[in-house]
Amino acid sequence: MVPHLTTSLTGPLQDLERHVLDRRPEIERWFRSRFASHEVPFYSSVDLRNSGFKLAPVDTNLFPGGFNNLNPDFMPLCIHAAMSAIAKQCPDAQKFLLVPENHTRNLHYLQSVATLKRILEGAGLEVRIGSLIPELAGPTEIETAGGEKLLLEPLARRGNRVGLAGFDPCAVLLNNDLSGGVPAILAGLEQRVVPPLIAGWSTRRKSQHFVAYDGVAEDFAELVGIDPWLVNPVFAQCGQVDFAAKSGEECLAARVEEVLAQVREKYAEYGITEEPFAIVKADAGTYGMGIMTVKGADDVRNLNRKTRNKMAVIKEGQPVTEVIIQEGVYTFEDVDGAVAEPVIYMIDQFVVGGFYRVHDARGKDENLNAPGMAFHPLAFETDCHSPDCAGAPGDPPNRFYTYGVVARMAALAAAVEVEEMAMRIEEPEPA
Repeated sequence: MVPHLTTSLTGPLQDLERHVLDRRPEIERWFRSRFASHEVPFYSSVDLRNSGFKLAPVDTNLFPGGFNNLNPDFMPLCIHAAMSAIAKQCPDAQKFLLVPENHTRNLHYLQSVATLKRILEGAGLEVRIGSLIPELAGPTEIETAGGEKLLLEPLARRGNRVGLAGFDPCAVLLNNDLSGGVPAILAGLEQRVVPPLIAGWSTRRKSQHFVAYDGVAEDFAELVGIDPWLVNPVFAQCGQVDFAAKSGEECLAARVEEVLAQVREKYAEYGITEEPFAIVKADAGTYGMGIMTVKGADDVRNLNRKTRNKMAVIKEGQPVTEVIIQEGVYTFEDVDGAVAEPVIYMIDQFVVGGFYRVHDARGKDENLNAPGMAFHPLAFETDCHSPDCAGAPGDPPNRFYTYGVVARMAALAAAVEVEEMAMRIEEPEPA
C-alpha cells in the first residue's frame, strides 16, 4: 500500500509514529472499509508537517502539479494506481482528454503534465492535451523543462461533448484547479469529468475540507487510541475579510486568538515549550498565495500595505474575502540543513510517491510553498511494503509509512468533502 522509504530520518521514531506502526493491521483494515464506502479522488497531493510530537496535513490539492518531482523509479506504481482509478471512473475508457493549467511559461509544470501523460498512456489510454488558453489558435508544440515536446490543442465543443479535432474522448481529466471559475466549454458535459467541476477552487473551500478531516481524524484516533489533535490541526474560518478595504480585522483577530488559545492548551497538556503560531491563508486557492504566519491577534490588526496587497488577491487575480486560520505545525525536518516538509502524492487510494519541499530561506514556522523553494524526491526500496522491513537487520524504520497513513486520511476526507458538496450544490455556473 505504501512504498518503503530508504531515506528515513535517522533519529528515533517519535511516540506517535511508533504507535501507528504498531497498529498497521487494524489501520489497513480500516482504510479498506472506508475507501470502499466513498469515491476516492482520482489523484491528490497532501502537504504534511512533522513536528515530532505531531504529524498533520496542512493542505490537500485535488489537481496536483508536481508529478515531475516524483522518483522516476516508481513509474510502474503510478501506472498500476492509474489503472485502478480509471477502472473505477470509466472502465471502458480508451481516450482521455487532459486539460492542464494555462501557464505555459512554467516549464517545470509542463514537465509534470508530460509525466502525467506518460502515466495515463502506460495505463493503456490514448491521451491528448486540450488547452483552455483563449488565444491558442491551433495545435501548438511547446517544450518542457526536461526537453520533452508537448502538443497543446484548442478545445472544441460539440453539443454536450468536448474534444479536439478528430478526437472524441471518453472522459476529461482536469489538471486545472478552476480558480477563475468553470469555463463554459466544460459546463454541462455528458462525458465524465474528473475531478468533478465542483472540486475546483471556484466552489471548494479549505475549511470545508478540514471539517471533513475532523470526522476522519476522530474516527482514526478512536481506532488506534490516540488524541486526534496529534494528527489534526486546529482551525477556524472568517468570511468577512476585505484586505484591500481594511475591513474584517476584528473577525480575523478573534479567530486567530481562538485558534491560538486551543493550541496553547494542548501545548501545556503535552509539555511542549515551543511558541504556538497560526497560519492565515485564503480559504480557496493554491500556489502558496495569500498566506501569512501570525503569533497573536495583534499581528492581523493594522496590517501594513505590503501585507494587505499580498493577502488581497490570489491566483488569476481572484479577491480574497474568506480565510482559514489554521494551527501552525512546526516542521523539524530538514534536507542538507534547509527546512523541509514532505508532500505525498496519491492516485486513487494508493500512495505513489512524494518529495520534500525545501526552502533554505524560510524557518520551521513558515510557509515553504514560496519562491526559492526546491524539491527533493523521496527514494524508495522497491520490494518492501512493511512499515519497518522486519527481518532486515540495520534497516531504518519506514517513516514514510506514517506519512502515507496521514495522507490517505486527507484523501478520504477529500472524498467525503466532495460528496457533501455535491449534495449541497448543483454543477457550478460557468465563469
